Amino acid sequence: LVKCRHISQCIRLAEAAEDADLYHEYNETLEFEYYNSMLINTVDENGNPLPLGGEFLLEPNEHFNKLPVNTQQSNIQVPTNVYNRDPDILNGVYMSEALNDVFIENFQKDPTLTWQYFGSSTGFFRLYPGIQWIPDENGVSTFDCRNRNWYIQAATSPKDVVIVVDVSGSMKGLRLTIAKHTINTILDTLGENDFVNIIAYSDYVRYVEPCFKGTLVQADLDNREAATLGQGSLCNQAIMLITDGAMEDFQDVFEEFNWPERRVRVFTYLIGREMTFAENVKWIACNNKGYYTHISTLADVQENVMEYLHVLSRPMVINHDHDIIWTEAYMDSVLFNTQAQSLLLMTSVAMPVFSKKKETLSHGILLGVVGTDVALKELMRLAPRYKLGVHGYAFLITNNGYILSHPDLRPLVQTTIL
Repeated sequence: LVKCRHISQCIRLAEAAEDADLYHEYNETLEFEYYNSMLINTVDENGNPLPLGGEFLLEPNEHFNKLPVNTQQSNIQVPTNVYNRDPDILNGVYMSEALNDVFIENFQKDPTLTWQYFGSSTGFFRLYPGIQWIPDENGVSTFDCRNRNWYIQAATSPKDVVIVVDVSGSMKGLRLTIAKHTINTILDTLGENDFVNIIAYSDYVRYVEPCFKGTLVQADLDNREAATLGQGSLCNQAIMLITDGAMEDFQDVFEEFNWPERRVRVFTYLIGREMTFAENVKWIACNNKGYYTHISTLADVQENVMEYLHVLSRPMVINHDHDIIWTEAYMDSVLFNTQAQSLLLMTSVAMPVFSKKKETLSHGILLGVVGTDVALKELMRLAPRYKLGVHGYAFLITNNGYILSHPDLRPLVQTTIL
């Protein structure tokens, strides 16, 4: 019953988002003021509210660990590297205002809920209840909802990814720095259902981690630097080629190993300001069901890497597979500004949101992902010990196979998952 309730709440959010998009007409010149969670309740040197700020009522709430929140209004977080007045952002924020009433209704019906949210494919994050977002020590917000496990797992099917990076003599200085950042950004888009390996090449080929030669590594948080080995997800398969140019298109290789089925998609990232041999790099991606992009600066990395998720999600979007996922249990140190508040085991229930517009239905457009967070302690309260009998005990397991809570599985070391 608990599971069905949270699934139905997620479905209501997804339906509301899809309907709102269906009836929203995109406006390139839209002007819309919204509550930006980093700018609310702040003023300039003259005492005037900052643009996209203004007064936003916040009150400590016991249900949210005494964090100051607004249970009558959601608000918006935008990563610092995303322009908060970009037309895509403004149109998405305006469209997703329809979710606010659903957030409130869900919370009133189910007091076990905590956070509810919509993570947009364009990068903004609508969170209920609304909060004041605390920037890091540099005054920026690097949080990107599209890198969160609930977003990644809901937006794409499990995937096997091989990252192939050019380390030849021309890949040095800024180019090499951009290439490393691109690799790290790709890794950030992988979750526990994905498998990965990294290969470097110049005059010869080598595995970045020799222990993982010839195999794939499960891409969970603990295993990205040192991992157990896996056989792969046996689902989506992709090669990420990071290079500053290709002197040929290697058509004979693809004809032998990947055509005509093209089961392995190839995504190419051309690094650097110069467009050396760009046509070959583009040809490789376009003829292997992938995506080509040019990354000339560090600031370009995030948005360009995210494009591959949209490509991999298209078959699911076109088929309208509204798969619902439950994440593993985790402790969230992002939304909380004190260690005491972050030490709260949660699970997320998430579901993809698709465009239902007739003119774009065949293109497979992913609008984003909706989700809700549930504290495990709230779920365990539904099975008190006196109802279970002398030798009874309660445990929680998700449809993904994650054991969320079990009395015989007590961690010896407390860890925080970002």
